Amino acid sequence: MSTTKGPRKVSTIRGRVAHPRDEVRLTRKNGILFGVALAVIVLGYILLRSGSITLAPILLVTGYCVLIPWAIMAREGGEAPPKG
Repeated sequence: MSTTKGPRKVSTIRGRVAHPRDEVRLTRKNGILFGVALAVIVLGYILLRSGSITLAPILLVTGYCVLIPWAIMAREGGEAPPKG
């Protein structure tokens, strides 16, 4: 019986072995960016309701296509992305 304390391996659908370091860890920075994205999107919808056909779409596209992906992928400073 082996008692090694190495990284726990979990198999995935594609047969690739995922290590715990590959997990997405959401931090305070991610939460703040999600909050900013949500505020920009809500402001975009408010401006759209009030008749702004220029600024509202810009805010909505920025919120959905830039800020939300950035909030998902943001990492804490100094942490390198996993290689693989």
